Amino acid sequence: MKVPVSLRDVSGITIDVMRRTGLLLVSVNRDGKPNVMTIGWGFIGILWGEPYFIIAVRPSRYTYTLLERSLDFTVNVPSKGMERVVEYCGTFSGRDVDKFKRCGLTPLKAKVTKSPIIKECVIHYECVIKYHYDLMAELMPEDVLSSWYPSNDYHRIYFGNIVEVYADEDYETKVR
Repeated sequence: MKVPVSLRDVSGITIDVMRRTGLLLVSVNRDGKPNVMTIGWGFIGILWGEPYFIIAVRPSRYTYTLLERSLDFTVNVPSKGMERVVEYCGTFSGRDVDKFKRCGLTPLKAKVTKSPIIKECVIHYECVIKYHYDLMAELMPEDVLSSWYPSNDYHRIYFGNIVEVYADEDYETKVR
């Protein structure tokens, strides 16, 4: 059963799982078909007096196109044992394969966003995009440019206002 939780209670666990294995970001196309992408970069915090999940997505990614159209997303924290799913979703593109079907993931209707949550995950953030900006090469350190952007495919940073946070009742035992 999914229950409301405090952002304070789950944000540290979320960052820890993101660092270890990655999180699963879900967005939808115009027809409402969901796509899932692994994210390993992100921030949770307070901005403009509200909670935000800040993510980085390259324009070359299929998810970029979906975010530009849907203007919302969900971030889903996988349980222990989902490492292969996270790896797969970070390796293959939703342009070419239905990752929900391929990985046996179940999309569940979210409370607020068009983008669904993933049933098999244990913590869920529903986010509405309020702002975005593109990283600018001329402002980045040379070592970052050479390490992370050899193809000049600079991330767009999305500021997702967190409008709902909920989790499995036993989420703590499922992520450790």
